[in-house]
Amino acid sequence: MGKKKQTPAAPHTGDLLSIGLTSNYNPDILSCLANLSNDEVFTPPAIANAMLDMLPQSLFEDPNATFLDPCSKTGVFLREIAKRLIAGLETKIPDLQKRLDHIYHKQLFGIAITELTGHISRRTLYCSKDASSDYTVSKFDNPDGNIRYKATEHTWKDGKCIYCGTSQQSFEGRTDQGLESHAYEFIHTKHVEALFNMKFDVIIGNPPYQMDDGGNGSSAKPIYHLFVEQAKKLNPKYLCMIIPARWYTGGKGLDGFRNSMLNDNRIKHLTDYVNSKDCFGTLSIGGGVCYFLWDREYSGLCNFKNYNAGKESNSLRLLNEFPIFVRYNEAINIIHKVLEKQEQSLETILTSRNPFGIPTNARGNEYRTDEEYILISSKGIGYIHTDAIETNKDIADSYKVMITRIMSEHAGEPDKDGKLSVLATVRVLSPNEVCTDSYIIGGCYKTKEIADNLSRYLRCKLTRFLLLQAAASINLSKSTYKFVPMQDFSKPWTDEELYEKYGLTQEEIDFIESMIKPME
Repeated sequence: MGKKKQTPAAPHTGDLLSIGLTSNYNPDILSCLANLSNDEVFTPPAIANAMLDMLPQSLFEDPNATFLDPCSKTGVFLREIAKRLIAGLETKIPDLQKRLDHIYHKQLFGIAITELTGHISRRTLYCSKDASSDYTVSKFDNPDGNIRYKATEHTWKDGKCIYCGTSQQSFEGRTDQGLESHAYEFIHTKHVEALFNMKFDVIIGNPPYQMDDGGNGSSAKPIYHLFVEQAKKLNPKYLCMIIPARWYTGGKGLDGFRNSMLNDNRIKHLTDYVNSKDCFGTLSIGGGVCYFLWDREYSGLCNFKNYNAGKESNSLRLLNEFPIFVRYNEAINIIHKVLEKQEQSLETILTSRNPFGIPTNARGNEYRTDEEYILISSKGIGYIHTDAIETNKDIADSYKVMITRIMSEHAGEPDKDGKLSVLATVRVLSPNEVCTDSYIIGGCYKTKEIADNLSRYLRCKLTRFLLLQAAASINLSKSTYKFVPMQDFSKPWTDEELYEKYGLTQEEIDFIESMIKPME
């Protein structure tokens, strides 16, 4: 197998492994690999190339341009960059082997997230997991080449890692059992510039998305934003990453990151996938995914592109037009028309989560006594003593509307027609009826008629459409209703009345109808 000086494959075609080996067609193995987990998602080559297409293509003709993937898993970004450099530098470095040596030694760098992905990335880029072997495309003095992996440990303080925030308890004994610590080197240091002691023109990658934080019932803490923030500290010319889109509305540990992103006018391109399966094939990621290009020298509007149910929408936008990011370009004018009325938001009459202090897994008693309320849970009806109601006892004794706080669709994914129900359950509760933490409560009324009218309003398509605009995950909290206006609930409302009230055009109505399913 040694190194043969043949013409390299053209950019975007073939496989880097085919250079000097064979001209026969082989499927790209990187498009076939199964993901390790929802945390460590492999990037399809087509998406990697779409991200590289956002960069100035002159970079790939520059022998001094440097590239870093700080979270390498398969090596796909470095491989696709190598293809472009091999073609782009042909006239400047005509000798193939000298060109390969220059590119691999001087221009391409990576940090693997685990020992295994380090081997995979080197095999992808160098044709050998040992960059010092005789089988590598360009030989190094060390087996890692320019794709480093260093086993790093968490630094604990008060039971949490000071870098990623993961729980010490959730990781106790992992390394003793030979398991990965997932203390990713790139974000577990205060001196990230010292990792390679050099400046990078481009930082590009697909970071791990989340870590178990050891919360009640085991929960997941986002960490992808830490890679973005750490990369910015290196001040590259360009930063390009693919991450979950949940940051659009903030959430667990993401409010600061959302504010930073929305107010950063150096984000030149943002491409959004409502359904992650349109990007990653079979993988469901609640709220979808996005990738962006941050340009250090740019200042202006963002070229935003949205993909939904096979349709593409493009717009030049200010990312910070609203407190959260609205992903549907067509929704912007509708929201403006609603907000022009300057009505109170429906969130003013909604409770926060766990309205009665009853946990999600509570089921209540099988039989009712005189001192018990009816308890509604996701499993049906039970009975609970009045003393178990820790909060909102006044609401418990009134008519109110119970609303699911999880989207009806799996991972927030629309159906094959691109439509969603958004709300799975809307139900009027009578006095002495309460619910678990699976729901939030709207209103507090003496008569059932007003509660019924609120319930009907929540079933309207416009209402659920506006609710959807502030939802970037399957969780529907009180704040998700920020665009939904209050109405006079002494009367029932229909979509036709709401469309007329807010002066929506037929085109805007058609867009709403194309996205939102009827709800019984």
